[in-house]
Amino acid sequence: MRRVLVKGAGVAGLTVAHELAARGASVTVAEIRSQIGGKASWLAGGMLAPWCERESTEEAVVTLGKTSAEWWERTLPGLVTKAGTLVVAHARDALELARFAARTRNHQSVDEEAIAALEPDLAGRFRKGLFFAGEAHLDPRRVLEALASKLRAMGVVFLFEAGEIAPSGFDRVIDCTGMARADDDLRGVRGEMLILHTREVSLARPVRLLHPRHPIYIVPRADHHFMVGATMIESDHDGPITARSLMELLNAAYALHPAFGEAETVETGVGVRPAYPDNLPRVKRQKDGAITVNGLYRHGFLLSPAMAEQAAGLFNSTTKLESENEADRQRRSA
Repeated sequence: MRRVLVKGAGVAGLTVAHELAARGASVTVAEIRSQIGGKASWLAGGMLAPWCERESTEEAVVTLGKTSAEWWERTLPGLVTKAGTLVVAHARDALELARFAARTRNHQSVDEEAIAALEPDLAGRFRKGLFFAGEAHLDPRRVLEALASKLRAMGVVFLFEAGEIAPSGFDRVIDCTGMARADDDLRGVRGEMLILHTREVSLARPVRLLHPRHPIYIVPRADHHFMVGATMIESDHDGPITARSLMELLNAAYALHPAFGEAETVETGVGVRPAYPDNLPRVKRQKDGAITVNGLYRHGFLLSPAMAEQAAGLFNSTTKLESENEADRQRRSA
């Protein structure tokens, strides 16, 4: 049985660990933090929305992400909500809605009546929108904890507050540490979020509110909690949320529904997402034999299943080649 060290217990590391363990590898996950969560994966929106994301990304995101909801549901049954995504805009921003529609697909146009049927609490607030019925969402924190529990049951070993671990005890190292990985091509993209709580609003699915300067998404969580996000700032600074971003997110949430003006601000957070120049992820084999999975940008939960499968495939092909080379060396020496 091949022994593999996976560095990093974010969504990339845990999905890679799952794919390797499912293929029979002996997996150890090393994490510098004291527990699961706390970084970018913990602060994510959890939207499995490949067709919506096409508005601002390459077609590869759709290709890699369109089966992610099925992977998560198969891996953790019951934790994926398949209710689609609703995209709306105020009448003054109708051009933004038209532009979004032109850059995406797999959606249907919805009028005021249809919007009210999908989200009764938005009745009368928007005349037109787009409904992406094939999309889904999940709660990243529930999913990360559930996946870690499943991995333990599969025999995966977790090492928290782990320092430098000698790779000599493992047949392969797979690095999923994001911004902590030394890679000259990576840059940090700062994302800010907040969680609001109000019983005056109910939403069944993620809602994206388009605006020329401050588009946002609001993702429903348990017990009338809502995650609000959308900032993308070219910076690797991970300090607290700025006053400007906080005001913009709150104003946009209020614009979606005035009841958010009386909501409790439960939490604010900042995550720095690793990104390559083209904003697409990479699975790479390094000169020292290590495999890296990185650059998931703002698509961690959407793209990590596909990248984990790529990493597991590269691991298996590399292992097979090494085994064949070793057998060939033994034959020659004999």
